[in-house]
Amino acid sequence: MQTSAYGSWASPIDAALAAAHDGHPEWLGFVGDEVWWTEPRPTEGGRRTLVRRRADGREESVLPAPWNVRSRVIEYGGHPWAGAVVAGEPLVVFVHFADQRLYRYEPGGEPRPLTPVSPVGGGLRWAEPQLRPELGEVWCVLEEFTGDGPTDVRRVLAAVPLDGSAVQDRDAVRELTDDRHRFVTGPRISPDGSRAAWLAWDHPRMPWDGTELIVAEVLGGTLREPRTVAGGPEESIAQADWAPDGRLLYASDRTGWWNLYRDGEQLCPREEEFGGALWKLGHRWFAPLDSGLIAVVHGTGSTALGILDPETGELVDAAGPWSEFAPTLAVHGERVVAVGASPRTAYEVVELDTRTGRARVIGAEHDDPVDPVHYPEPLIRVFTGPDGRDIHAHVYPPHHPGYRAPGDELPPYVVWAHGGPTGHAPLVLDLAIAYFTSRGIGVAEVNYGGSTGYGREYRNRLRGQWGVVDVEDCAAVALALADEGTADRDRLAVRGGSAGGWTAAASLTMTDVYACGTIVYPILDLAGWGTGETHDFESQYLESLVGPLAEVPGRYAERSPVEHADRVTAPFLLLQGLDDVICPPAQCERFLARIAGRQVPHAYLAFEGEGHGFRRADTMIRALEAELSLYAQVFGLNPPGVPTLELTR
Repeated sequence: MQTSAYGSWASPIDAALAAAHDGHPEWLGFVGDEVWWTEPRPTEGGRRTLVRRRADGREESVLPAPWNVRSRVIEYGGHPWAGAVVAGEPLVVFVHFADQRLYRYEPGGEPRPLTPVSPVGGGLRWAEPQLRPELGEVWCVLEEFTGDGPTDVRRVLAAVPLDGSAVQDRDAVRELTDDRHRFVTGPRISPDGSRAAWLAWDHPRMPWDGTELIVAEVLGGTLREPRTVAGGPEESIAQADWAPDGRLLYASDRTGWWNLYRDGEQLCPREEEFGGALWKLGHRWFAPLDSGLIAVVHGTGSTALGILDPETGELVDAAGPWSEFAPTLAVHGERVVAVGASPRTAYEVVELDTRTGRARVIGAEHDDPVDPVHYPEPLIRVFTGPDGRDIHAHVYPPHHPGYRAPGDELPPYVVWAHGGPTGHAPLVLDLAIAYFTSRGIGVAEVNYGGSTGYGREYRNRLRGQWGVVDVEDCAAVALALADEGTADRDRLAVRGGSAGGWTAAASLTMTDVYACGTIVYPILDLAGWGTGETHDFESQYLESLVGPLAEVPGRYAERSPVEHADRVTAPFLLLQGLDDVICPPAQCERFLARIAGRQVPHAYLAFEGEGHGFRRADTMIRALEAELSLYAQVFGLNPPGVPTLELTR
């Protein structure tokens, strides 16, 4: 055991290793008896491939580069593929990221387009495809741009011919609904094929604020007489599906928690979440089995995979090491597949056999790239914030089996603010966190007020208070760690991406808690972001987070970091994708223009070909190394082998 200062420990977890393990399997489905899913390829330009698990257990990538199975509907995307066995062979349709067209694919052949290219604005985009071979169609969500602006868009449910007749003919796409609602999810068809259910909502609501559950009759391949059966402005329906007997299942937060209902009857009343924030179309927190049982992802804070008996309310969780399950489920007969992770394992595909109760990893199996003794050991903490409110956090102390710090030294800590802001930091192995902790830098992930996983009341703390509650909660955690002797008060940093980038930047303008900060593809100018500088999905999000701009314009100026650049005295690193349409580079450039000449050490790294959320390995490597170099320079650390980031003034 060597004695060496915090931040100077030699770690086997380098930035390339962390980048190679970024992302996780997503969008599970069955094609016949086989399990298929999408999986990231950071070293292949950040594309997502489609993976199949054959009956003998072999995994294979179905589509070679450059095929990229990813939808851009609402920019965050949605379920991008569907498959079935037709005439004894797999038939798959998928969305290709580059042109957003739907393609038909049969193994052994080349993908063939099914949809046309539109020259208007963002074109035609598709999500949540559902094969209807008996109709010769695939039913989807269609997002169609009607002009060049980000909000010149309509969304409907549509049917695309499987024979390719719509490739050059937009009129061959049948619209199943009108566009009276701004946002819709894909239809779920009842077991007897007679009804369809989907969710809808309108500006200025976000789906976690309030959605409507709509049911329509399916007659002759059309949807007739749609009617709202649940939900409303203050009730969020997160997901809907059908029980095998034709009764309607849905997850509603009408009690303050997303719980399950069947034809309006609450099935398992608990102060737990059986749903979540619908950031992507097609997220699934529950799936009905043929037996009538229901597979569920549920919990408070962290989540478990369980089987619910709707007749008795009994809920039995799958045994295993997993502490977090992603909102993606698929079922086939009595088989359940999910994506789970833990503080010791990355996300992997897990199968639960409800007949035996056995859960096992069947795909994307975690393989320790280094000895797991280097992984951090998280502490689940609840801190006290202003007004005595609870603040949930995961604290990752510095950890390395071969090093210890001098006895009188306290470690530097970085407070991580998650994105969203209606989201949460999952309790899972993240090699980007291990990259810092294994070098002697602590990390505290804060699930500040407004985060999901703790009920609607906790989530609503951020209403009208974005830039206040999130900033206060992160600062309260940082100062509590310092006051209790866990962290060095003079060596605290804050970092975050997207909405977390906002919180990081706002923290540097509104507090003196942090010695430096890392701001990643952030929101910096509320007025600009709320008047056309973002995509349609979040274009009116600020009405709930801050307030209507016309009514509280002073609040927009008061909280925006770009309006208070003169208050920034701490060094910072700004990271931005140049193709980001959600948090565009213009916001960073405006902020930097107001910093210019103020003698604040900083660096701005902008990456071509990157959008909102870095996906390319070379980008992630550069970003991690730059972040570590910032902390090294500000905190007086000496991490070996890290390129020096040039800070300008």
